[in-house]
Amino acid sequence: MKRTIIASLFLIIGCKEEKKEALVTQPKPEVKENVVQETTPQINESEEAKKWLEKSIEDYFKSDLGNLDKNMQKITTKDYYDYKGDAMGVDMDVDGSLTEQEFKDKWKGKFDIKKAGIGVGFLIAGQDWSKIEVTKCQLISENENSYLFDVVLTDKDPKAVYPIKVKVIKENGSFLIADVLQDVPEFN
Repeated sequence: MKRTIIASLFLIIGCKEEKKEALVTQPKPEVKENVVQETTPQINESEEAKKWLEKSIEDYFKSDLGNLDKNMQKITTKDYYDYKGDAMGVDMDVDGSLTEQEFKDKWKGKFDIKKAGIGVGFLIAGQDWSKIEVTKCQLISENENSYLFDVVLTDKDPKAVYPIKVKVIKENGSFLIADVLQDVPEFN
């Protein structure tokens, strides 16, 4: 009698486990569907970043002079915006400006301070321009969400050429300029 009861319990437990296995096997086709959906071709992010950079630079220089600072904030990271603001104001007689040494001490760990473009504007060394165009924008390197471009900006009226390196990152689904490497210009 005891053997019959024990055998019955094993049979009942065995039947319950088969039902669980049946439930577990049903979601598998759904997973396969998700995998198929994820294998669709992905957009080339570096090409997307390049197009964004070219358009953002040209739009920036086409904007009204009174809106340049606000437009710079829109296309740069907060750290880079603060960094470049400090670089443009080094040794100026205005509140909040830093000496060159203070600037170096503040930013040396985050940015290449030798390429900050101290005392010159955002993206170009000139103060006046007629029509800035991106004549070169070539991807140099890329990491996860970071792209480094070799960029040449030209202004045909004063015949000026501004070679720079621009680091673009993708943050919260949108691209932003995270660094611009500018040499200190030499004027003849």
